[in-house]
Amino acid sequence: MWTYKGVKVRWLGHDSFVLQGTRTVMIDPFKAKGDYKADVLLISHEHQDHLSEDDIKRFSGPATTIVAPTICEGALNAFPQEKRFVSPGSKIDVKGVSIEAVPAYNLNKFREPGKVFHPKADGRVGYVVRLDGTSFYHAGDSDATPEMQALKVDVAFLPVSGTYVMTAEEAAVAAKAMKVDVVVPMHVGSIIGSMADAERFRTLVGAKPSVQILERE
Repeated sequence: MWTYKGVKVRWLGHDSFVLQGTRTVMIDPFKAKGDYKADVLLISHEHQDHLSEDDIKRFSGPATTIVAPTICEGALNAFPQEKRFVSPGSKIDVKGVSIEAVPAYNLNKFREPGKVFHPKADGRVGYVVRLDGTSFYHAGDSDATPEMQALKVDVAFLPVSGTYVMTAEEAAVAAKAMKVDVVVPMHVGSIIGSMADAERFRTLVGAKPSVQILERE
């Protein structure tokens, strides 16, 4: 666990995080541990390592609001909780938590020639979450897009594993382009990517912005 400006930040593995302040915000829980109940549960896109039905059931309750892009609507229909569907560029407020959906897509990660894993047209997202006066950006599955590099946030969670998302080298370029205080590498330790990718990212970024590598809880 790491505390930033009064908000507790926990990494639950892969792209899964919990932000604990006056509200508990969970992002992309996948094979996660713990007994948290989210006030707001954010899903970046429909792939099973981000939209995990078992994890959503475990970490949500009757009062949880689920926020997800419209591409997830069919998969989430069975959940009785309040749901808010967003598209890239949407800005909403949920229980005092400000949420902005940021486009998340590939530029150069191809499943076959000419076809990227995460096309921009599909409407997958990352999120800027403003909780207790602090802004956190979760990139989702994305390359180093112009929209990402133009952000101004306090903390950014960036994927660094390559293959489906940014490599450590690409993520370092994005981190240096953004106006950000602290960057936390993710998309490692499960499915693809290792802590060596996170360490390489830290070396490539250097002294600024600060890089915080979290231990999985």
